[in-house]
Amino acid sequence: MIVDTVLVAYGSKRGGTAEIAEWIGDTLRAEHVTAEVRSAAEVRSLERYGAIVLGGALYAGRWHRHARGFVRRFHRTLPDHPVWMFGSGPLDDSADRVDPDKIFGARAVRKAAARVNARGYTIFGGRLLPDARGFPASAMAKNSAGDFRDRARIRAWAAAIATDLSTPPAR
Repeated sequence: MIVDTVLVAYGSKRGGTAEIAEWIGDTLRAEHVTAEVRSAAEVRSLERYGAIVLGGALYAGRWHRHARGFVRRFHRTLPDHPVWMFGSGPLDDSADRVDPDKIFGARAVRKAAARVNARGYTIFGGRLLPDARGFPASAMAKNSAGDFRDRARIRAWAAAIATDLSTPPAR
């Protein structure tokens, strides 16, 4: 299947997931796939897009509200597109070591992926800055601050999507 433009949409509160979305978009473009990265809250139509990558931060076991809202808004048309989903959030290296289904909060991403017949989903590590503001982030930052996003793993996942999208259908 050859796709014109891929939408990489995200829900992010502190910018870490938005940055993952940018890395995915950069990787797709490096693989000669046209990609547009946008906040999931801003997207009003999927008309211009041939495929969708949707991500959201995981907070207290919930997928970011903008990612959930995106799925609600487009649940009828998403199954007409190739779709991949991701969550980001574990503040340790567990996302790189264990089955995504075993990550706290992954259930929400898995259910959304099943709802729209997504081709795949995964969970990436998260990022929490030491100077995070607000409760509970500031309390968590005292013990769990750090960047647990594996850029190489994220880029490899995006490159696999580009390969899938660039492969003509079998005859």
